[in-house]
Amino acid sequence: MKYHYYPGCSLEGTALEYNRSTRAIMGAVGAQLLEIKDWTCCGASAADASSYLLSLALPARNIAIAQKTDPGLDILVPCSACYLNLKKTAEESKSNSETLRQINSILAAEQLNISGRMNIRHLLDVLVNDMGPATIRHNLKRAFTGLRIAPYYGCQCLRPYAVFDDPEVPSSMEPLIEASGAVVHPWNMGGKCCGASHMNTKMEVGLELVAAILEAAKGANAIVTVCPMCHMNLEAYQQKISRRLHEDLSITILYLPQFLGLVMGLSEPELGLSLNLSVNDGFRGKLA
Repeated sequence: MKYHYYPGCSLEGTALEYNRSTRAIMGAVGAQLLEIKDWTCCGASAADASSYLLSLALPARNIAIAQKTDPGLDILVPCSACYLNLKKTAEESKSNSETLRQINSILAAEQLNISGRMNIRHLLDVLVNDMGPATIRHNLKRAFTGLRIAPYYGCQCLRPYAVFDDPEVPSSMEPLIEASGAVVHPWNMGGKCCGASHMNTKMEVGLELVAAILEAAKGANAIVTVCPMCHMNLEAYQQKISRRLHEDLSITILYLPQFLGLVMGLSEPELGLSLNLSVNDGFRGKLA
């Protein structure tokens, strides 16, 4: 397995542990990640508000560099927002020749262009369909029998492009969790919104949405997710929400590759576990 790798800005800042654990588990199963040389920001959520064309051109630059390096490889993207931006650019370029012309006219300043096959893959897609539960079982070093895990997908890895899972009733993480020996927590919040950047602009809305997710996760030992924004919202506001509701809603929040890495016997430093804000003593006790 060999992929172009686009980490994106969050994975070099607030989500260092996501980057570290992704590289660790992919390396452990023999996959090769070729980080896109001189990659730049995909525009996150701000570019589209300034210019729709800019929101396409920024991801396109990264796609073009990858294509120029090796056009036959898929582009693996862990961050859900980055994945959505790169995926949108790839789809718009395929379906609209005028959009493609405009993008390439911008990229021409760097002697770049996008064309042909552009297969943008979310990390979850790769873990489910290229690695799969059989690989987890083959590399199992620590069975998590007795653990109850709540899989949380968020919005952007499944919407609007329902490529590898049902955005309304997502289930792609479940076989991976079950391969670890753990039990999937029964809930219907896996595809619900965490509030995303509303935590900065309309905090009351964000807190209400996160509170609903934490309430529904009661009885689970951990929530596992694949999105830096979701991860931050779910772990950073637990104390504030618990105080408001006069109820302890604290719970361990892990990135999926961290969880799978623990199953595969990788060390906490390799997975960046010390960078998480909400790994509680109850969960750590299960790791002993």
